[in-house]
Amino acid sequence: MPEPTSRRRLDQPRAPRGLRFSFDPDAFGRFSENLARFLGTGKFLFWQTMIVVTWITLNLVAVSLRWDPYPFILLNLAFSTQAAYAAPLILLAQNRQDDRDRGSLEEDRARAAQTKADTEYMARELAALRLAVGEVATRDYLRSELEKLKAGLQGEPARRKRPAEVVRDDPRWSEAHHSG
Repeated sequence: MPEPTSRRRLDQPRAPRGLRFSFDPDAFGRFSENLARFLGTGKFLFWQTMIVVTWITLNLVAVSLRWDPYPFILLNLAFSTQAAYAAPLILLAQNRQDDRDRGSLEEDRARAAQTKADTEYMARELAALRLAVGEVATRDYLRSELEKLKAGLQGEPARRKRPAEVVRDDPRWSEAHHSG
């Protein structure tokens, strides 16, 4: 049997009543960053220069089109207004960048601490491996011990040969070096 739609479910949030506005708190910050980036481009400087040159030209040449009764006062007001709004927007963009840099710095510090801990762990492990390898019997040691055992079983005194003697005792070595 289907549930009537007029019943409210307690496990779901209620729909908002009335007119609600959604506000993104970072929207103005993103706008200020974009504007600050644009104000620092050559494109902005080019277009601003073109507007100023046109303004001055029209005020000087086209006397009949003169909309600024006191030459360049309106232009000065436009520059002042632009500066009054640009400076706080640029500061807001810089503050947001500082916040991002601070977060990035914290991540870098955490990563550096983890890398240091990993490096110290690897150094301890390497030291433990070196100690363990130091206790392992080497090939030369095993050879000498086997020769001692062999000599003891055959009843002759154990004599250790140096690697050069082992090669010279080989019949193939003596044939190759004495036949020429």
